[in-house]
Amino acid sequence: MTCSDIGMIGLAVMGENLAVNMASKGYSVVGFDVDRKRARAFAEGQGKSSGIRVADSLSEMVDWLTPPRKIMMMIKAGTPVDETIDALLPLLTKGDVVIDGGNSHFPDTMRRTALLEKHGLLFIGTGVSGGEEGALTGPSIMPGGSPDAWPIVQPILTAIAAKTDDGFPCCEWVGENGAGHFVKMVHNGIEYGDIQLIAESYQLMRDRLGMTPAEIGATFQTWNQTELDSYLIGITADIFAFRDVDGSPLIDRILDVAGQKGTGKWTAISSFDEGVPLTLIGEAVYARFLSAMKDQRLLAAASYRHKIPRYRGDRVKYLEQLRCALYASKITSYAQGYALMTAAARTYGWNLNYGGIALIWRGGCIIRSAFLGKIKEAYVRNPQLLNLLLDPYFHESVKANDKSWRNIVADAVRCGVAVPSLASALHYLDGYVNAQSPANLIQAQRDYFGAHTYERTDRPRGESFHTNWTGHGGTTSSTTYNA
Repeated sequence: MTCSDIGMIGLAVMGENLAVNMASKGYSVVGFDVDRKRARAFAEGQGKSSGIRVADSLSEMVDWLTPPRKIMMMIKAGTPVDETIDALLPLLTKGDVVIDGGNSHFPDTMRRTALLEKHGLLFIGTGVSGGEEGALTGPSIMPGGSPDAWPIVQPILTAIAAKTDDGFPCCEWVGENGAGHFVKMVHNGIEYGDIQLIAESYQLMRDRLGMTPAEIGATFQTWNQTELDSYLIGITADIFAFRDVDGSPLIDRILDVAGQKGTGKWTAISSFDEGVPLTLIGEAVYARFLSAMKDQRLLAAASYRHKIPRYRGDRVKYLEQLRCALYASKITSYAQGYALMTAAARTYGWNLNYGGIALIWRGGCIIRSAFLGKIKEAYVRNPQLLNLLLDPYFHESVKANDKSWRNIVADAVRCGVAVPSLASALHYLDGYVNAQSPANLIQAQRDYFGAHTYERTDRPRGESFHTNWTGHGGTTSSTTYNA
């Protein structure tokens, strides 16, 4: 029997909600899950009410699909994806499409795309952002992989995606092989940065200004009516307003240990591979590592007895400066993320639509915000933009907030409040706009101890020189290369 439009492998929260989303848009869906208990629960619950059938095996699911078959996996990244692909290969025929919607690492997606294409099949690795609610009501979708697969799955994916206010679907083809999962990885890295910036702002409100959860929540609610208008700022306001069963703020009872699933770490590692300074996102990842050292932090706190003094000045003025610092840092975070995508596109031959990516992120995803519209406009003005900080709008925005940003970082340093992402963003800006860095000394040192050579300011770029600094070091130089 062949009558279903698409199959969904994995009926946990994301998979079941995406399946229901597809069914609500008029598509016939068949589901499958290796966990038979979960499969039965779905079949008797959401599946039944949505008209979604659940197969007892992969082969049965494949038999129920209309060629060219379209099968989406929403399962744990890594080995489970490879095992599922291996099980599907003998069941599929030329032209069928397999979609991996999990948080797979982009090199794995590149490998899997080549493998399936070798067998005459098509593969898509797509980022899906928006969590449980987004999966059901409309996520942001970032597909990449086999280009020939896109026309086959485009109607379904664009139908279930979130829509911007002007009706644009937050789903657009990103590029070949691993491009979709790379863009999703960078999305998650930016998400790490945004969350850390908000957390640092929260600590300054709590420990420096002595604000209550209700006051902090109200402040974030106000900020959400400004340039900071975003999903993350909005939910932060909700979190501070939430009360535990006894009426006290729940936030005060949540242990200060942050978890992670690895995508932020992958983003930071990719920045090393591409030679792109992703300082803010890197610090956000390190901050989560440091938060996990709870027992050591308790010992250190008892040993150092560090106290954060209360701010005695104008709280309203301080909060406005903090808002400006947060916005300027956010601009820097996105500038770094886009710089990483630009570098990777050169490395892997992807033709990324940077303005289109901003639109994909405008709705459904975790980092959705009004701010992304400005990024779209920046790339419309200059599709070859080297860095968001060079765009006129963002250039003026950073300059307008510069003094407030520096005041907040300086105050945090003086008072002992850790603001690694707010500060690293500022240091990145200062390094980026510095025409004469101290790296000439670094290169002189490298040549002194390792004969690594250097270039000269009075000679054309590309020429290498070595100096016998001690008089007995010889004239032989090391090979010049960048790791």
